[in-house]
Formats: sequence, C-alpha cells, structure tokens
Amino acid sequence: MKIKLGGLPVSWLMGNDQPKVGDYLPQFTVKNADGKDVTTNDLKGQTTLISVVPNLKTKVCSLETARFNQEASKFEGVKFITISNNPIEFQKNWCAAHGVNNMEILSDFNGSFGKAMHLYIPAFGHLARVVYLVNPEGKILYCQAVPEITHQPNYEPVLDELKKVTNNK
Repeated sequence: MKIKLGGLPVSWLMGNDQPKVGDYLPQFTVKNADGKDVTTNDLKGQTTLISVVPNLKTKVCSLETARFNQEASKFEGVKFITISNNPIEFQKNWCAAHGVNNMEILSDFNGSFGKAMHLYIPAFGHLARVVYLVNPEGKILYCQAVPEITHQPNYEPVLDELKKVTNNK
C-alpha cells in the first residue's frame, strides 16, 4: 500500500507487510473505554468492520467515525469498531461529545495493533487510515487503505461489501 500525507509519500513501520484480503488478523491487544484489554480473539464470532483512523482530534477522523457510527445502526449482527492511538480518556470524552454510541472505540495507545498490522507511521506518530471488513473467524474480507491520509475513505465499496456479506439490502 502506498499512502501520502499532505501529498508527500510516507514510510510505514516495518515495510509494506500489511495484512491483505484473505489473511487472518494477526495477534494484537488494544484497550476499550474501561481500560480493559481487547485482543484479536475477542473480535472473533461476528462480522466486524474495523475503521482505523490516525487521530480523533482531526476533522476527517471525526467525520469518518461519525459516519460509521451512523451506518452501524443499519447492520444487525455486525460489530463496528474504530481504532486510533488516542488515549482512552480522550476517546471517551470524544464519543460523549459526538454522540457515538453505536460502535466501540478502541485505543492503540500502546502500539500493539499498529505494529502487528504494520500501520504505524513513525514520522507521523499515528496510524494510517484503513478500513477492514473481517469475517467471524478473523479473516479479512475487504481492505481499503486510503491513499491520502487527509481524505475520508470511499464509504460505498465497504458498505456494499458489508451488504453482500450480511445479505443486507
């Protein structure tokens, strides 16, 4: 995956070995709003949409998370999560201020997810912007790495794929 930040190419942590469609999620641990560990295994058991954002403090990340929060109410049996490396307390306050309650926001403040998924960008200090759709066994069904970090993802392809997977019209 090649991505840019403000039009300039950025380097990924540990090369371009990001998981792709057909791969299984690697082992990682993130934190939920209560500070409890959430592991790769905890995400198994249902279809999951994972929205990875660099920083909830930014307009684009806020818009993306709000959009997926809105979409989450339309897909019964699908878990929607957003992962950022913002601290838990910031995430909790942000969710309360923005009415985000249809999805779970997870913190990768310790970097486990970013390292395991090869999405951490050292020069930027944040994660890349990527959307994954994962089946109940943890296999990646869809992946959209947003080529320009300052842009929102293209929502329609991921939502169309989610509709196919869930037989949701």
